[in-house]
Amino acid sequence: MKFLHAADIHLDSPLAGLHARQDLPAGLLRDSTRRAFIALVDLAIAEDVAFIVIAGDLYDGDWKDFSTGLFFAEQMKRLAPRPCFLLRGNHDAKSIITKDLRLPGNVREFSTRTCQTHDVAELGVALHGHSFPNRAVPEDISAGYCEPLRGRLNIGVLHTSAQDAGEHETYAPCEPGQLRLKGYDYWALGHIHARRVLHERPWIVFPGNTQGRHIRETGAKGCSLVTVEDGRVVAVEHRNLDTLRWALLDVDAEGADIVTLTGRIGDAVQEAIAAADDLPVLARLVLRGETDLHAALASDGERLAAECRGAAIAAGGRLWVEAVRVRTSAPKSRAEGMLDPLRAAFAAGLSDPTRVQALLAEMAALRAKVPPPGRDALDVPADEEGLGRLLEEAWQVAEAAITAEERG
Repeated sequence: MKFLHAADIHLDSPLAGLHARQDLPAGLLRDSTRRAFIALVDLAIAEDVAFIVIAGDLYDGDWKDFSTGLFFAEQMKRLAPRPCFLLRGNHDAKSIITKDLRLPGNVREFSTRTCQTHDVAELGVALHGHSFPNRAVPEDISAGYCEPLRGRLNIGVLHTSAQDAGEHETYAPCEPGQLRLKGYDYWALGHIHARRVLHERPWIVFPGNTQGRHIRETGAKGCSLVTVEDGRVVAVEHRNLDTLRWALLDVDAEGADIVTLTGRIGDAVQEAIAAADDLPVLARLVLRGETDLHAALASDGERLAAECRGAAIAAGGRLWVEAVRVRTSAPKSRAEGMLDPLRAAFAAGLSDPTRVQALLAEMAALRAKVPPPGRDALDVPADEEGLGRLLEEAWQVAEAAITAEERG
């Protein structure tokens, strides 16, 4: 027997900050989350799985119209008679519009009031889950999960931040060690968008999301294919579902002239294309290191993006640049003595704790005004360390402007 474990599908969620871009093919961005979900159902049929588990965030919040829900219902009819066990997470907690949608009979939702067990006797499987009653669930709900059923393969379905170090917002946090003690054979987790296996035997798995939506979701995205033999999980394999790949091109500009740097950019582009499984790529170019080109690079983002596109075309791949970030600096021999006093004055702005807290509060308010997934893609600092990184970026921009003015 096999089953699929997926999570964080975010149907019809837009790709952050890209829909206004005129240089991107319209078909590249359209329906990317839907196409990934179609691939999930295709995989279920091809592998002849017994069922699908979706561990939260099928949707991205309240829909703009019913087409999102109708699309899901249509795909569930394709999946039938195989069941889909659906858990609600923080993004798709019970809402008015969700209640009005009639889903096919093979969709079995977990209760929002308490942990519910779906006992599938014909398969020898019991699935236990507790859907989010609302978006904010700050407590550990795993402690209230049902006891395992004897003679069944027990699967816990949970939307949780687990013990995440802050990359994701905290929802239903839990201790993986406590999950192990519950007596389940497999924990199907959701919420963390990167694939993570927290433990094997019992398996505690985040499959990651099915389609990357911004630059912080790089690499292959998909689901977990779980194989069961004689009532035991014997294999958990990642299967790609994404139709568009995000990549970070981190290029060292240390000591490079323009010809050398162009070559390094081309190498990074080719590596990203080779790793993309023939999918189109959206990439962010980040340049680092000390270089005499620092002042020129800071104002030449369009040319750098064009270099990436040219390298992709030469390599026979499809790659577009989402953004260019110049994190280079002028050689120290040039900057020392001339700009150090100004640099120190620039940094002194963060020496006042009151000012730091005021800036962080302002950043938090700004971030809250941006709807997801754009909010997740923002490079807005959330702590003092993040402010320090922003300070360094701001100084580099100021330093490049000063150096360019002096040369002019």
